[in-house]
Amino acid sequence: MSNPQEISAQFTAARAAGRSLPAYPGTPPATLAEAYAVQAAAIARWPDAVAGWKVARVAPAFAAQFPEERLIGPAFAANIHRPGAGTAAQCPVFEGGFAAVEAEVVIVVAQDAPAGKADWTADTVAPFVKSMHIGVEVASSPLATLNDIGPGAVISDFGNNWGVVVGPEIPNWRELETIDVETFIDGASVGTGKVAIQAGPLGALAFTLNKRVQQGAVLKAGDVISTGMITGVHDIRAGQASRHVFAGVGEVAVQITKAAATAG
Repeated sequence: MSNPQEISAQFTAARAAGRSLPAYPGTPPATLAEAYAVQAAAIARWPDAVAGWKVARVAPAFAAQFPEERLIGPAFAANIHRPGAGTAAQCPVFEGGFAAVEAEVVIVVAQDAPAGKADWTADTVAPFVKSMHIGVEVASSPLATLNDIGPGAVISDFGNNWGVVVGPEIPNWRELETIDVETFIDGASVGTGKVAIQAGPLGALAFTLNKRVQQGAVLKAGDVISTGMITGVHDIRAGQASRHVFAGVGEVAVQITKAAATAG
């Protein structure tokens, strides 16, 4: 069994120092319960406030071991970026670790969720959407192989999140079924995709509402929810720039920087 305190201490120390890790620090969590126990221990160690959550799907290859359709990880206040029009968000990643950008739809939560209710669905969560935005998740971990190990490892290290970029609002999201999206890195197209609003962002919000209640907490007004990748998980490194174009809505630009030591 994994040791939540030992694993979380090593991951948070590496993140605070802005350095990479050569290997997973201990035994990777083998169950969802173990993985979220490490995540909770890491959140408790980190000095910044949780200001939202990233959501990702559990790959079919891991579904039997980790039997939930999605996973979540914390997004901290210092890592929520709201760049002005025409401005690139400056987002750090861990040199020598894992680093990627993912075009995503980001939801800002409208109100505190009620305690104890854990049966939300994509059809019932609209009252919790204050606004819906085009955006980007910056996924980064001190461990380069984190994703390869699987969902247990990803959950344990803050869900592999190190940034959420909240771009322009999608004012007419209720009238949209899908949005076509394309991602560019240093000017070259690296992926295209289509996001289905109901199944994607609203489904991710419902999952997060339910998961937080199961964890003995609730989503709060103002939380940001990064709802899952659309064009793929695109490796990136410090010094590179990405641009994410959401057809008919707008685009989001990101400049990747090298993570430095923090007060973590």
